[in-house]
Amino acid sequence: MIVCGGLIAWLSTGTRQSLALFLQPMSVDMNWGREVFSLALALQLIIWGVAQPIAGAVSDRLGAARVIVFGGVSYIAGLVLMAHAETPLMLHIGLGLFTGIGLSACGFAVIFAAIARAVPPGRRSTALGVTGALGSVGQFAMIPVAQGMIGLAGGATSLLVLATCMALVIPLSIGLAGPPGQRKSAREQEQSIRQALIQARRHSGFIYLTSAFFVCGFQTLFIGSHLPAFISDAGLSPEVGALALAMIGGTNIFGSFLFGWLGGRYSKRGLLAFQYLLRSAAIIAYVLLPVTALSSCIFAGIIGLTWMGTVPLTSGLVAQMFGVRYIGMLFGIVFLGHQVGGFLGTWLGGLLFDVYGDYNIIWGASVWLGVTAALLHWPIEERNDDAPPLAQVRAVPSI
Repeated sequence: MIVCGGLIAWLSTGTRQSLALFLQPMSVDMNWGREVFSLALALQLIIWGVAQPIAGAVSDRLGAARVIVFGGVSYIAGLVLMAHAETPLMLHIGLGLFTGIGLSACGFAVIFAAIARAVPPGRRSTALGVTGALGSVGQFAMIPVAQGMIGLAGGATSLLVLATCMALVIPLSIGLAGPPGQRKSAREQEQSIRQALIQARRHSGFIYLTSAFFVCGFQTLFIGSHLPAFISDAGLSPEVGALALAMIGGTNIFGSFLFGWLGGRYSKRGLLAFQYLLRSAAIIAYVLLPVTALSSCIFAGIIGLTWMGTVPLTSGLVAQMFGVRYIGMLFGIVFLGHQVGGFLGTWLGGLLFDVYGDYNIIWGASVWLGVTAALLHWPIEERNDDAPPLAQVRAVPSI
């Protein structure tokens, strides 16, 4: 299950990250401003986020395999339509709508929920970290290949090749087939969806966690979408941008496993706070120092350590606070916050660049939000039980 889930994440995540390489060439070829492509990516993120709780709830009820197959078909359709896009509307439907739905159904939230239900609590964080590390290999491996294909065969052909690769998620979904939720306690069996949603709404830790994950999406998806263009604007070659994204994927392999392993032994909220502070410090140093190939790779390497390292810790906290019965749906709601942040980071990055000619405002916002996210984790109470009773749930304090 871990291997198949990791390979599915490899394909879906690696392909998604490769799409940022098409921003500059497609904008130039079609005579579009960067906002057109940025808006398509932003729509993808928000649709991904809105559809994620639905995909999670369906996988909680019917199992992950069926949801993943549906997601793979939608993902493929989106890439094919993107390859033949001649208008911004076609691009927004393909890259925004169809790939967004595909990512929600065959992305980490559905995969992690299935694995979290199958693995004992003591090993859950490590298992999720291993799965995240396998998914990170996809980013490391697929981005240089996609950059090479764009140079040799052009954007349209490259997108069709990526669509063919995505077809592999359909047979891989067999590894995650089976009845959902083998590890439900008696109390979890009795809990309804409505009760689970009420419990989450009244839990202060859930609100803080969702708010902080908003920041994660804002930072990482802005960087993932605009870093190659930022590097090209500094006078460096497109290959440096592709190398930087590959560096994020490469160090992410280690970071995902490391923080997943540490999450089983140390405070998850403390590790999450450390990651957000590290990102903010890395952004400050990168923007203030001269942008070179070396500094770009060092920055990408540091960001990569924390890139997916937040996911096993965040999903682990959700399982720790609420149990695994509705983890797909509840983590999907947290992930919606991530995608709203990603929508704003991706879209505002392109919009502010078109208005001001640089990314300075969005870099500054990323630093400030990173510090805020670190502070949001400290009030979260980590619980050792899988699902606290409703009577024990502490309401969100008034501000």
